[in-house]
Amino acid sequence: MSQIRKSTLLATAFALIASAATAQSLVYCSEGSPEGFDPALYTSGTTFDASSHPIYNRLVEFKVGTTEVIPGLAESWEVSEDGLTVTFNLRQGVKFHANDMFTPSRDLNAEDVIFSFDRQGNPDNPYNTVSGGTWEYYGGMSMPDLIESIEAPDDYTVVFTLTRPEAPFIANMAMDFASIVSKEYADAMMDAGTPEMVNQAPIGTGPFVFQAYQKDAVIRYLRNDDYWGDPARVESLIFAITPDASVRYQKVQAGECHVTAYPNPADIQAMKDDPEIVVMEQEGLNVGYLAYNTLVAPYDNPKVRKALNMAIDKQAIIDVVFQGSGQIAKNPIPPTMWSYNDAIVDDPYDPEAAKAMLAEEGITELDMKIWAMPVQRPYNPNARRMAELMQEDFAQIGVNVEIVSYEWGEYLSRSRALDRDGAVLLGWTGDNGDPDNFLAVLLGCDGLENSNRANWCHQPFEDLIQQAKVLPTQEERQPLYEEAQVIFKDQAPWATIAHSVVYMTMRPEVDGYVVHPLGGHIFNQVGLK
Repeated sequence: MSQIRKSTLLATAFALIASAATAQSLVYCSEGSPEGFDPALYTSGTTFDASSHPIYNRLVEFKVGTTEVIPGLAESWEVSEDGLTVTFNLRQGVKFHANDMFTPSRDLNAEDVIFSFDRQGNPDNPYNTVSGGTWEYYGGMSMPDLIESIEAPDDYTVVFTLTRPEAPFIANMAMDFASIVSKEYADAMMDAGTPEMVNQAPIGTGPFVFQAYQKDAVIRYLRNDDYWGDPARVESLIFAITPDASVRYQKVQAGECHVTAYPNPADIQAMKDDPEIVVMEQEGLNVGYLAYNTLVAPYDNPKVRKALNMAIDKQAIIDVVFQGSGQIAKNPIPPTMWSYNDAIVDDPYDPEAAKAMLAEEGITELDMKIWAMPVQRPYNPNARRMAELMQEDFAQIGVNVEIVSYEWGEYLSRSRALDRDGAVLLGWTGDNGDPDNFLAVLLGCDGLENSNRANWCHQPFEDLIQQAKVLPTQEERQPLYEEAQVIFKDQAPWATIAHSVVYMTMRPEVDGYVVHPLGGHIFNQVGLK
């Protein structure tokens, strides 16, 4: 995109925001900047909201507001009796977007599907290392070991051959990392010597077309009038990037934004009392946690981790940080998810016992870092304040805490390191309603240096979650996940902190917004009265 055109589009976007937009423009006050626009490279909900939801589609989709899998770019699919072959029948006539650098010469076909996955799992694919090539979900979900081959008998049929049955495979294909990108566009950008443009100037098949982005300021999209599904109800969508929750509240009050997420818990009651603001709420499919680096001493000792967990006053965190909008977490999966083991007993809050346990392990003083997220997330409305409370708690047992933070993208990147110093505050909102999405992605061995921020690879736990993947029914899988939670609690790679209620606030003229249980903010079905 030329600098002149980019500047013009940005100026237009800012003008629209300043005037509170027209009835044909929907303005969303988002909490942060995306890391990029290729969702397969990232795990952040902030990035997915700006990329996979408006710009892209997947073979299958989640019906908005549910975890029900429905047809997407595949009109239908079949799974073989042995579970090792999954065949997707593609929708015909699906158009890719265009931009100043690229105009597609053909519709979506099987080449695009194969490329979208091959680049993530094939080290010989020229795109495997482009834009960092982390492919966190693909690796963290054992996809390199699971997918034996992907083939196309014809232009509109794609066959995945698996090395083993995988119960959540179809639901996994509806996740953000499985968004389908244009191979033709990727080839054109590679030939031009600018392969990173696939991530910076995205081309998809989704309900909105990417127009312009200025980091930490604004993203602008236009409705895709060639969309294969129901067209978006507004002509343009604008993300007004506003990290401060109080400022987002003010913008909604002033009509400068129509929708915003992650309000300050202290503001929720005032919002509910304001006739000019609508507050939606839903129990979140999420967990917030503190992940120790289990590869670095003394956090490689489960007794040390257990002692630190016993020093954290979780109820104080719920009262101060969540202000009634959360509940104490004892397991790594939320209580609304099937296979939740309610028989687990949480670590007690007992500073004296924690101090004694550390002394038994030869630790009377300890300097550690706690990483605090720079943005609000549904599982943690104020990471800095949470870290400060933990700092006070740990001081009581002789642990001196330094609180550190980084810009959101850098925070996520640095926190993956195997030699990371200290414990990191993070969390997770479920992607597909399956326990595997928490237990395997966040705590499995395949997630090391990716989504497993505890760098915890514990074989008894790993054996259970891998065995559970291949069983066909929830009834067969549930006991294995329940036992995995027992092992998790005993080994304590995390301090589980909270499950939160998710709040969305909006103007009364907003019509059709649905709170999505998987945490995404989706706007193609949203209109303005």
